[in-house]
Amino acid sequence: MGGAQGGSGREPAAPPPGGADFEIRVRGRFGESFRSAFGELRVVPRPAETLLVGTGLDQAALYGILDRVQALGLELLEVRRLPGPEGA
Repeated sequence: MGGAQGGSGREPAAPPPGGADFEIRVRGRFGESFRSAFGELRVVPRPAETLLVGTGLDQAALYGILDRVQALGLELLEVRRLPGPEGA
């Protein structure tokens, strides 16, 4: 049979040693109390959702943020690793 095994054949990129930049989308808009729970992130309100943007996050920090999202009862829509600078 052919050599295709599903997927792109590429291994997922490992986060850089110093961490990576992430965008986390949650449903709804935050009030000040929710914003203070995510003080280490840039909070970007959108009409029907809020973006949480973090820079230089390692895996432990990302999981901690996701735990807070869940503990606060927020609906997680998407977690996306942002592209790093060219040549990094």
